[in-house]
Amino acid sequence: MNALDNRRFIIVTGKGGVGKTTVCAALAVHLAHKNKRVLVAMCNAKERLSAMLGSDLIGADVSSVAQNVWAVNMDPERAVEDYGLMTLKSRTVFKLLFDNKYVRTFFSAVPGLHEWAMLGKAWWHTTEAGDLGGLKYDTVILDAPATGHGLDMLRVPKVIVDVVPPGLLRRDAERAWTMFQNPKECAVVLVTLPEEMPTTETIELAAALGELNLPIAQIVVNGVLPPLFSRTEREALEAFAAAPGAEPLPGDAAILAGKHRATRERVQAESLHRLSKELPIAPSFLPLLFEDAANPAAIRELAKRVG
Repeated sequence: MNALDNRRFIIVTGKGGVGKTTVCAALAVHLAHKNKRVLVAMCNAKERLSAMLGSDLIGADVSSVAQNVWAVNMDPERAVEDYGLMTLKSRTVFKLLFDNKYVRTFFSAVPGLHEWAMLGKAWWHTTEAGDLGGLKYDTVILDAPATGHGLDMLRVPKVIVDVVPPGLLRRDAERAWTMFQNPKECAVVLVTLPEEMPTTETIELAAALGELNLPIAQIVVNGVLPPLFSRTEREALEAFAAAPGAEPLPGDAAILAGKHRATRERVQAESLHRLSKELPIAPSFLPLLFEDAANPAAIRELAKRVG
């Protein structure tokens, strides 16, 4: 993850339920410990980051959530307003153009506008000036939506560049798209689990991101179990079956638990082999925590491993 230390924009994505927000939290704490000022931007998410960092609930306003870490949970409608204000730099002009129900109805019907408003707002924060000059944040981490929706969101600026006439919207989309494709400034982190379906989706997502020329800098396999059994032991355990109708014998419960663990280890080994073979970057691993990861102590431990 040290390769991510100097990136201004980090996009974290993957299948739903693989632990993207956990990785965002651990990465933010890791960078903050290196004296980086970090903003985590969530996309209208079910908010769990505050529990991970021990902060107050995170809403649509940027708030401090830990030392050197800020966060915002972007609401699509609010993001349109924020982006309009940032672009026009005048609340009066913004109200004249945007603050009526007909314009709002039109905007809600424009495909991709809400996605661009959130993505554009997150990108804008990479350019935001601090009170004392310079950039306000060293790194912005985008906790992107799950695979399909996240990929659609990342395609939006390219669509704008390709089809929208010259103007403010296209200008910002061009600037953002140029950054997103620059591996010195932007990095995509794919998060997955050592399971069959998340592995398949990650390989497909990596191929789609490659077609967009977006730089994949890291693949994080979350929830990796330490192996207890050799391949021979796994095969023996998976072959175990109690005789039909027979009374359970002492130790059967332990053998069945071992069989379940052996199956998980086999699926994990097969998934890790596929990821290593079919992706251009060797994956890194985060361990399965047998405690709840949504607490500051667990995130601090994962931040050490991330770093």
